[in-house]
Amino acid sequence: MNAHEAQLLAALRSLARAAARSLRKAAADAGDWIQRWRVPAICLALAAIILAVFGQTAGFGFVNYDDNDYVYDNTVVAKGLTFKGVAWVFTHTDCGLYHPLTMLSLMGDYQLHGLQAGGYHFINVLLHTASVLLLFLILRQMTGALWRSAFVAAVFAIHPLRVESVAWVAERKDVLSAFFFMLTLGAYVRYVRKPDSLGRYLMVVVAFVLALLSKPTVVTLPFVLLLLDYWPLRRFEQPGKLSRLILEKIPLVALSAGACVTTVLAARKWAFPNDHFSVPWRLSNALVSCGIYLRQMVWPEGLAVPYPTPHGSLPPWEVAVAGALLAGLSAVAWRERRTRPWLLAGWLWYLGMLTPMIGIVQVGSFTHADRYTYLPQIGIYLALTWLVAGWRLSRAAFGGLMAVVLAMLMVCAWIQTTHWQDSEALWTHTLECTKGNVVAHFDLGVALDQEKMGDEAIAHFQKAQQIKPDYANACYGLGIALSQKGKVDEAIAQFQEALQIRPDYLEAHYNLGLALRQKGKVDEAIAQYQKALKINPDHPGAHNSLGGELLQERKVDEAIAHFQKALQIKPDYASAHTNLGNAFLQKGNMSDTIAHYQEALEIEPLNRDIQNDLAWLLATCPDASLRNGNKAVELATRADELADGENPVILHTLAAAFAEAGRYPEAVETAQRALSLAGAQSNTKLAGQLQSEMKLYDAGKPLHSPAQTH
Repeated sequence: MNAHEAQLLAALRSLARAAARSLRKAAADAGDWIQRWRVPAICLALAAIILAVFGQTAGFGFVNYDDNDYVYDNTVVAKGLTFKGVAWVFTHTDCGLYHPLTMLSLMGDYQLHGLQAGGYHFINVLLHTASVLLLFLILRQMTGALWRSAFVAAVFAIHPLRVESVAWVAERKDVLSAFFFMLTLGAYVRYVRKPDSLGRYLMVVVAFVLALLSKPTVVTLPFVLLLLDYWPLRRFEQPGKLSRLILEKIPLVALSAGACVTTVLAARKWAFPNDHFSVPWRLSNALVSCGIYLRQMVWPEGLAVPYPTPHGSLPPWEVAVAGALLAGLSAVAWRERRTRPWLLAGWLWYLGMLTPMIGIVQVGSFTHADRYTYLPQIGIYLALTWLVAGWRLSRAAFGGLMAVVLAMLMVCAWIQTTHWQDSEALWTHTLECTKGNVVAHFDLGVALDQEKMGDEAIAHFQKAQQIKPDYANACYGLGIALSQKGKVDEAIAQFQEALQIRPDYLEAHYNLGLALRQKGKVDEAIAQYQKALKINPDHPGAHNSLGGELLQERKVDEAIAHFQKALQIKPDYASAHTNLGNAFLQKGNMSDTIAHYQEALEIEPLNRDIQNDLAWLLATCPDASLRNGNKAVELATRADELADGENPVILHTLAAAFAEAGRYPEAVETAQRALSLAGAQSNTKLAGQLQSEMKLYDAGKPLHSPAQTH
């Protein structure tokens, strides 16, 4: 090799070394970039899969299962955020639970979205997403395991058992309490780094209080914190620390105890004697339910709401199998506690967090529901993920397994979510998955009745009665359906039967009053309205109906008081506005009458009766400052269009409106049409009025007569 070639070779080697250094540096920089963006990328991926599954709920409506009690029939929520409403939610129980933060969040939703259900669904999905991201970040922080933490969070995010908690507006309490639950865990991990910090401990307490005020079933959170001390925080391994670990949980346990007492007291007024279960039955059901949840976790098929509660003794073999399964899994977790501590920690998380919802202490009628697994099953996901990660699988195999599991769960969860799009879809699916489900038959009947499918509704109410003869709701629903079909006597019998089963059935008293009024039994109807108001002094319908009866008896001031009370409770009550306007009309207060008619019309802009009444006053009011002929013509014309030109009363109003607007030829022509229809309907009184008024219009005079009836 000559000198020139040697120099060339040296130069090439130098260039190669420089290139290698550049590549190593580029690789290191790329690795740093990937490391830096892995966590944000995983968070975006978690949010994306949640959106893929639950984003569809933005187009869903409410369902007639607790959404009415929590939102669209709740007079407190329907006023939005008010000082009085805030005070009320902190001093009252609602729907059998003390959860003021949940009610405040729904009031805030109403302030933002009114009764647009999509807004409520969006907030549920947003809260669920926040909880999932917090779970991922907290697990990663505690364990240092990135992909395992991500997988646990992903399964929690989109498992089909989550659908009930996320897609159901009334389960806002689940997603809201879970958010504060995760904040409590995060605050606790921060406190553990500096356990002498009072400020950090107070943050744990505050977050826990907010979780309890959202849903009291998170009372077992102090126990979960103790499990985290065992694993993955490993605080148990510190000498002499066990007593301190227990002592620092005592304030949290005290808060849990207070929440338990409040929950039991709140549930008493919602519990029905016929739904009481014996202690042996509850213990047996607890074992079986724990086993069922594990099966549904692995094979989420036939998910429904609610599951019928089995009455009578449970099959002994089923109890024995469930007991053996739980005992076996507990034994394995205990045996492996030293080498695989996550098994015991995850298993006890599952069992411990299920305890408040498993029905051993009965605070409701249902002892098994998908939503009860919302937070408890995180423990099982932890245990299984860390167990599988310990197998000698390649990274590609482990990643492939994770991807397959998540893909399957996403498909199942997406399908399950579609069943929540409306009441009919929900209950139809539930009846396909369950047998003897009285709640599903009843609520499907209600949904069908609202869709004017009375015969189908009646069939479902009767089916519910056959399954459970002492089910007051079925009698009540059947009464409503029969009443709408004009079978008032049969409806009265059903309402009375419902009241024999449940004497304090508020809506049965109210609707029995309406039915009795249809039969002309005014005194009996009033007695039912009064009973309804004794049960709930804030029932707007009872106040409105009672006011109507008092107005008929010329007790105008008493009637006005009831109408005003109804509007105080429910400001958007169109019928109460109309009735209050009628009461003021009897007192000669035309300006207040017109004001309340206008309020009613804003609420129900397509109500032709309100349009007609307001048009009549604007056309014929003796006070010239209140008359408005052109507006009266506009309103009466719209009412006439809605009536297809076949209502002589509305044409009567339109004629008077034309006259007030100075359009006398049109007034005469319209009055003639009204007269023809009145004659065909044998309405001699109206015909006489029209003949008299036509003479005024022929003479170019409008109708301004306070004595004129309409």
